[in-house]
Amino acid sequence: MKRKLFTTTLLSFFVAICLAAAVFADVNGKWNGTINTPDGNALDVSYSFKTEGEKLTGSVTSQMGEVTLDNGKIKGDDFSFSVNVSGTDYPHKGKAYADSLAMDIDFGGSSSHFVLKRAK
Repeated sequence: MKRKLFTTTLLSFFVAICLAAAVFADVNGKWNGTINTPDGNALDVSYSFKTEGEKLTGSVTSQMGEVTLDNGKIKGDDFSFSVNVSGTDYPHKGKAYADSLAMDIDFGGSSSHFVLKRAK
């Protein structure tokens, strides 16, 4: 009897944590961070995201200007999109967490990993 109660309590706890993670891992809104480019430069960026089902839209702003997201997709906590800067596509892949977004950007064979924090 004690074992059943313990197992039920433990399972309920894990379900609650999973549901909380799903609720809090929301990419909608504005996120800020810094990308370290392959040539060693630091680029301050601001991403704005909006989700509609599995569709992800938005824009990226930096000191170089603003570009829109292309081919944005989101499924669960994983998302992907690309941005086109001066005729070159830069694919992004990311994962949403409760308080941050971890992303990888492909600079044509060279990858950079960075973290975004929700803008206040």
